[in-house]
Amino acid sequence: MRKDALVTGLALFAMFFGAGNLIFPPYLGMTSGSEWLVGFACFIFVDVVLSCVGIFALNAAGGANAAIEGTLGRVPGLAMNTAAILCTGVLIATPRTAATTYEMAVMPLIGDGMGLAPFSVLFFALVLALTFRQSRVVGIVGKVLTPLLVLGIIVLVAAGVVNPIGDVGAPHSAHVAQDGILAGYQAMDIIACVGFAIVIQDAVRADGYTARRSQLKVMALASCVAAVLLALIYGGLTYLGAMTGLSFGPELNQAQLIVEITKHLMGETGVLVLGVVVGLACLTTAIGLTGATASYFERVTRGRLPYRAGVLIVIGCGLLICNLGLEAIIALATPILSVVCPPFMTTVVLILFLRRIHTTWAYKGAALGALVASVVIVAHDSFGLAPFVTALPLYEFGFSWLPFAAAGGIIGWLAARPAGRSRDLLDAPVEKALEEEGSPVG
Repeated sequence: MRKDALVTGLALFAMFFGAGNLIFPPYLGMTSGSEWLVGFACFIFVDVVLSCVGIFALNAAGGANAAIEGTLGRVPGLAMNTAAILCTGVLIATPRTAATTYEMAVMPLIGDGMGLAPFSVLFFALVLALTFRQSRVVGIVGKVLTPLLVLGIIVLVAAGVVNPIGDVGAPHSAHVAQDGILAGYQAMDIIACVGFAIVIQDAVRADGYTARRSQLKVMALASCVAAVLLALIYGGLTYLGAMTGLSFGPELNQAQLIVEITKHLMGETGVLVLGVVVGLACLTTAIGLTGATASYFERVTRGRLPYRAGVLIVIGCGLLICNLGLEAIIALATPILSVVCPPFMTTVVLILFLRRIHTTWAYKGAALGALVASVVIVAHDSFGLAPFVTALPLYEFGFSWLPFAAAGGIIGWLAARPAGRSRDLLDAPVEKALEEEGSPVG
């Protein structure tokens, strides 16, 4: 069991650790300076703790699909799951992996000698080869690619420890804790929980764990393995960034900073190492997202969209969107994620308390409050339609939807009593959703 949990945990780590995750910690360390541990702790809580606990919580509640649909209802739950999968697997994260690899790994090494279009064809051809057989996804990622990825990061961090870039200076930011929270939010790992939970659940079952208790034990151990590895890697990267505060100016962006760090520590060899690390990080993430997305649509369509057809569709969309370029993809992602992430994060966190919150109305109210607030905030940020939102609590940190989510959950919980729905979760809607999905409960 421990060996299977280790391999599955390595795969989960590799799926979460994308190129976006690579660039955020060093920048957070640079802006945090001597308070880098504070920023790092906040980043780890939002990005690592919530994501890894979310993987376990979703499966412990009956499975990623059933947990969301059982607490929100079939239609809104399916809509939320599908929105999350479309963001992570089709519209944003998967095409972004290829575009990021090109701009951070290919161009610094060979310039623009190879265009984005031919590179994206090669990139997604490799993803196709490694995901076309569903049973091979976790094994390949966990046993082959992850050790190479970890080795590349260890080399980079070790070089920084042996030959420090400089002393850790005063913080460049007056809001270190908030910066850490926002960096974790931007990494987008929490929204990947649905897709990754499906892949991990399928892998555990494929390893022969049929009893519910043994499945949850393996998934809990795997989540711990992934969390520890992520914390160690992010800690090293954040410390590297903290040492640059007095040497590099804060005008550098995230991608430029990690490039400058590697050049300073290892010269042109460092640039090559960075290219390998970014390529592996993006490739492993693309493999995980493609497999998870195809598995999800095969399941929700009850096999009418087979896994291999789903893989081909995801890769086709990735090729098209990737060639818009990294900046265009990021611009496209900003308003979409600002609407999708808040209600999804709210629901996943509340599922942790499934045994204590006995009414679906609390979940629905919290998710609706987060969604409505997010739509209004995005409408203002994009078109200036609601200037009053700038006065909302936590607006400058990107969490002004949180009080509305809390208020919606409380209103839903209170309204459930007179409506006779205060204990409707005790009627086992999660199990019913799982049965409708066609999976065994035990």
